[in-house]
Amino acid sequence: MDADLASKYLALQENIRSYSSVVVAFSGGIDSSLVAFVAGQVLGDKALAVTSGSASLKRTDLELSKKLGDDWGIAHQVIVTDELSKSDYRANPTNRCFHCKTSLYKELTQIAQAQSYAVILNGTNLDDLGDHRPGLIAADDHHVKSPLVEAGFHKADIRALAHELGLENADKPQAACLSSRFPYGTAINQSLLAQVEAAENVLADLGFSQYRVRHHGEVARLEILPEEFPLAVTHHAEMQTRIQALGYRFVAMDIGGFRSGSLNEGLKPEQIQVVNIHTPVNTPN
Repeated sequence: MDADLASKYLALQENIRSYSSVVVAFSGGIDSSLVAFVAGQVLGDKALAVTSGSASLKRTDLELSKKLGDDWGIAHQVIVTDELSKSDYRANPTNRCFHCKTSLYKELTQIAQAQSYAVILNGTNLDDLGDHRPGLIAADDHHVKSPLVEAGFHKADIRALAHELGLENADKPQAACLSSRFPYGTAINQSLLAQVEAAENVLADLGFSQYRVRHHGEVARLEILPEEFPLAVTHHAEMQTRIQALGYRFVAMDIGGFRSGSLNEGLKPEQIQVVNIHTPVNTPN
């Protein structure tokens, strides 16, 4: 481990150790995984990882979170948050993530209070700042801490440290919630989330590594890595047949390739909610 990464790792440990006990919002993604793993390292049974198993989380990610919790020996609890019962969430406004994260952090706050945990942690890192992230407003509203930001972690640092620590999901592709596959203003419900998830499972089955199925009514717009376009050509007939069988009339491939958050590209400046966390990096001496 190089000196810079080792320094950030130590800062992360010290940051988390400064709390007497923590609840970690744990999705199974690599960011929250690193926080949960290190919390388990330094706090032992004073750390609790909590995963929301609502319909916006892929079932594969839910199962992964359970497996990781078991493998690491960290206390892990699965809940189902109520975002789909909220009309403000189902309408899919540009601040949809605020309503989703509000549901999550409200539940985590109740768990923390009921079980006497001192603070809630999330997996936000420096690369998340300065983008359209209304969920960060919900985090601030509920006094959620972001130890990766405070310890100076970018996404590349997270993956590098996860490799050093032997975390099995160190190379796990980015996996935003399934609701992010719908253009803003397109209503969301449980059956549509399941349809998108099933379509993405087709791409997983065929060996694609990073992808999104964007839902445009009758059209499934596929975003895959440009270097995997030849794989799409090889399997185009099977892709079309299987995805159409899920209820899509058309299956289209976006030649722009995979772009995380591509549906934010159509937002007007006044619709973008940016939260910058100006927290000094807690680097040990």
